[in-house]
Amino acid sequence: MNGYGLYFVFLIPPLILGFLVQAWLKKTVGQQMQVPVLNGLSGAEAAREILDRNELHSVPIERAAGGPLSDNYDPRKKTLFLSEPVYDGRSVASTAIAAHEVGHAIQHAKAYKPMELRSAIFPAVAFASNTWIFLLMIGFFTRATGLIQVAVILFAVVVLFQLVTLPVEFDASRRALAQITSLGLVTSGEHTGARRVLTAAAMTYVAGALAALTQLAYFVLVYFGGSRNN
Repeated sequence: MNGYGLYFVFLIPPLILGFLVQAWLKKTVGQQMQVPVLNGLSGAEAAREILDRNELHSVPIERAAGGPLSDNYDPRKKTLFLSEPVYDGRSVASTAIAAHEVGHAIQHAKAYKPMELRSAIFPAVAFASNTWIFLLMIGFFTRATGLIQVAVILFAVVVLFQLVTLPVEFDASRRALAQITSLGLVTSGEHTGARRVLTAAAMTYVAGALAALTQLAYFVLVYFGGSRNN
């Protein structure tokens, strides 16, 4: 099998999986956005409740500048950013997503080790993610294998970041479910819908990491394994 055929073998399956998981997430969130929470709290109000119950009174909640699913916790600013559908929404999905982001704030406050590791390597990842593809293209067109290998090493740093992200995201979801359950922010029936949203969201990270790993495996096989076809 030539290099191009090998690339498609490594690329296509995780790409298809990624599309399927994204579709699943979109469908699940869409469905649960239509299910109102019995307590009537908005996502921002639910997030505030969880933050305050965990003594995180100083963490502000702001509207995210992006669109749907742009929700995030910024550890540098110690601020929670919620997209409009989550910030204002009074649904099972908005509660689950808001609680997940609060989970990251709790991780930060408790010095959760995987999150600290992710933050520590972020500067290197930011450089690598903005550089590796350009070095790869230059190396490919100039047939500079050494430059390509440097690009692959930088890409490996990006993949490492995605792998470290997995336990951070799964733990944040675990904390979110525990918080909304113990604080009575969802009923037993709503708990199932919240879990579905968080599971679908977590699987997007798994699919992304798998795609990155298979791509890295291809690069290593071709450019470090001596089987490159020119």
